[in-house]
Amino acid sequence: MLSRLDRYILKQFLLTFLLLLVAFVVIAIVIDFTEKINDFVNKKVPTKDILLYFKNFVPYIVALLFPIFIFVSVIYFTSKLANKSEIIAMLSSGMNFSRFLRPYFIGAGILSVFLFIANHYIIPKANRSKNLFEEKYMWNTAYSSDDNFHMRIKPNEYIYMQSYNPQIKTGFRFSFEKVKGNLLLEKITADRIVFDTVKKSWDMHDVIIRTNDSIKEHLEKHIRYTKQFNFKPEDLIERREGKFIMTTKELNTYITKEKNKGSENLNEYYIEKYRRTAAPFSAFILSIIGACIASRKVRGGSGIHLFIGVMLSAIYIFLMQALPMFSIKGGLQPLLAVWVPNILFSVIALFVYFKFSK
Repeated sequence: MLSRLDRYILKQFLLTFLLLLVAFVVIAIVIDFTEKINDFVNKKVPTKDILLYFKNFVPYIVALLFPIFIFVSVIYFTSKLANKSEIIAMLSSGMNFSRFLRPYFIGAGILSVFLFIANHYIIPKANRSKNLFEEKYMWNTAYSSDDNFHMRIKPNEYIYMQSYNPQIKTGFRFSFEKVKGNLLLEKITADRIVFDTVKKSWDMHDVIIRTNDSIKEHLEKHIRYTKQFNFKPEDLIERREGKFIMTTKELNTYITKEKNKGSENLNEYYIEKYRRTAAPFSAFILSIIGACIASRKVRGGSGIHLFIGVMLSAIYIFLMQALPMFSIKGGLQPLLAVWVPNILFSVIALFVYFKFSK
């Protein structure tokens, strides 16, 4: 059962968080609107679409700055309690420090559950709608993956394409290989390959087909040749922020699909998958650190506490952004890259707790 004191602290926690969240979101919307207003006017974007865009923009910015919102809100209202000597009165009445932190755990738990659900389901869908808007009015065109790329489309089938134009669904300098062990069973090369959206097949031009049955090789040449392959035009396109618009279920399916194709570096997708679970856990860590730091009355009041809070939040966000790059570029395990900031700040939280609980 929550005591009156628990409800008081919990109310202050959630109310401060909500007010801070609204303030930051309004500022972010104003800044984003001023940056895009020329595009809105020049392209005559309907007001309805603009409102829908900003509706989907809110979850994106909330998820991005969630750690700062929690940390600053905890430090702010806890510092106010300390400056009014309310915390001293609580502890003097016989309440131990761990009991004092109970409403912080409850508040952090509520926010963590909310962010967990949002990260896995709500935010990806909002990002999808937001990206469709930007693609329609801002980006104009999609772009293809890197030139000179290889892809495994089945366990024993591979394709190569020198370049791909998504606007006309056309690839250049195409080759297809079917292998069995060390034996090349079939190889198809084409100067140009075009996707037929009606037949769902690929039309190849200036084609050479080589087949090998281990005894003799057969060669065919065609000016035009049609064949169905186990890949589609969208498999050749990497849309911007692609991993952010998939729900976790879709992300798992995509990772499995890419692994079966033989894609080598999927670390950025694993990072996004693990981040969605690791980020909510930060609510507990930062709440503990913030409550402990701000629980003591110090000269300078809330300003000192807020300065410390902002600095620690900046360090936390920096680690959350920097370590994944070591995974993508340097081979660091994605799970480790995502959870190291939480592990490091958990150690800091324990140190701060034992220091300030005395």
